[in-house]
Amino acid sequence: MLAQDIVIKPIITERSMNGLADRKYTFKVAKDANKIQIANAVEELFGVKVSKVNTMNVRGRAKRVGMNRGFAPSWKKAIVTLTEDSKTIEFFDGMMS
Repeated sequence: MLAQDIVIKPIITERSMNGLADRKYTFKVAKDANKIQIANAVEELFGVKVSKVNTMNVRGRAKRVGMNRGFAPSWKKAIVTLTEDSKTIEFFDGMMS
């Protein structure tokens, strides 16, 4: 798999922004990717050094629109911690305040 296929998009929430001070970045990733693949993809895409990756499977929630019921799809989230000597990811730099 290509690095672009593994890291799908960044997750921008209040909680994920609080992790930026600890050099922790949150991404939505491919469901079949493992921690090693995620670390290699982040290093390749952003040119940083990864020290640790935590992953979790997010269960799809029940959704309703009028009388129609369904489920939002389940997905995988990765919290990537960078090493102390690594540079930051520029995409997130403008969001820190």
